[in-house]
Amino acid sequence: MARSRAEELLREPDEPPRATLKDLFFDLVFVFAFTGITNLLIADATVHRRTFLRGAGQTLLLLLALLMVWFVTAWITDLYNAQRREIRLVLGGARLGALLMAIGLPQAFGARGLAFAGAYVAIHVGRGLVLVPALRGHEAQRRGAAVLLWFAVSAVPWIVGAIVTDNLRTALWTLAVAIDYTGAIRLWPAPWSPRPGLTVSAEYLSERYQQFFMIALGTLLLIAGTTYSPKYLGDHGAHTAALLVSIATTMLVWRTYLYQAGERLPTAISTAPEPGRTAPRALLAHLLMVVGVLGISAGQGLVIEHPLGRTDPAWLAFILGGPALFIVGRASFEHTVFVRTSRYWVIGLLVLAGLAPVMRVVPPVAVAATATAVLLCVVLAEVARSRRHPPDLRSPQEGGPS
Repeated sequence: MARSRAEELLREPDEPPRATLKDLFFDLVFVFAFTGITNLLIADATVHRRTFLRGAGQTLLLLLALLMVWFVTAWITDLYNAQRREIRLVLGGARLGALLMAIGLPQAFGARGLAFAGAYVAIHVGRGLVLVPALRGHEAQRRGAAVLLWFAVSAVPWIVGAIVTDNLRTALWTLAVAIDYTGAIRLWPAPWSPRPGLTVSAEYLSERYQQFFMIALGTLLLIAGTTYSPKYLGDHGAHTAALLVSIATTMLVWRTYLYQAGERLPTAISTAPEPGRTAPRALLAHLLMVVGVLGISAGQGLVIEHPLGRTDPAWLAFILGGPALFIVGRASFEHTVFVRTSRYWVIGLLVLAGLAPVMRVVPPVAVAATATAVLLCVVLAEVARSRRHPPDLRSPQEGGPS
């Protein structure tokens, strides 16, 4: 039986569930973008304390916008046939738009606000304007129209925010991000599509999530290397110690991500009662982990540059807050895969929170080493627990041990 034009846009069930070179080329944009985000966070931490929270909050908004572009594009390449002309057009627009957003990052709350917001809106609304007509007559059209509706609504505060003053821009873009993430978490409900679902390729989407996490982890190494190399190459003092702490942290975070949950993510998604709802939960966990790793990157950059002296309170938001947010994301990731969370992640969070007040009088390099030591202890405790009680993949209906 001949397939309709709309059906030909969908990904073939027997299509190899592996990422392509085009996917990896798209990821290169985010290497550049994440480096820009980390540098903005470092700059936020070194300005006057009264403006730190506002600056860091604005940078977080920009990061969340970039993350939304990546995750939705990953879903597109999972759901649709990337060889079709319409899909190539959508993906090409996403690459160009993401690059323009990355270029505009330093002045997104200044002269390049309209360029940043315009590129973001063009990616999402433009995708819908291509896909919805192309899917005419297919059930997937209703889902595409629902996604378009949500991004069309958020486009208003994005564009209006880009042409108003700084304070109003922050408020309007916060509203826009809230709309976009509410839609994504709820799978973009609409009157004609009250419960839109997703049919996902577990292996492909898991591989893309893993690759995206590795981009963030690569940023940690990139920031550490570029901060250290120009000034301190050959130094054998505190700056080198800070670099070694950064490298150790990178290796530990990578191993922590991969252990158990990272290795079993494809199976967890494919065996879930509703894979199309498990995949977004895994997405949220990766979002938290990526933001945490970028916070760690900013903290390590600050520590390598200024390893000694008293630790500025604002720096603790990155040196301790980054690992804490990564732990939250990793615990959420574990719950997505095994439907249970180890108490050791909670203990690690409490320890980091309890250490924060006394870390102000400790040199930054010691604070960073302490945060790494806490993470290491949590991981070792979790490994020991897993050896005593090997985790099983369980469905949400079955539950699991606490």
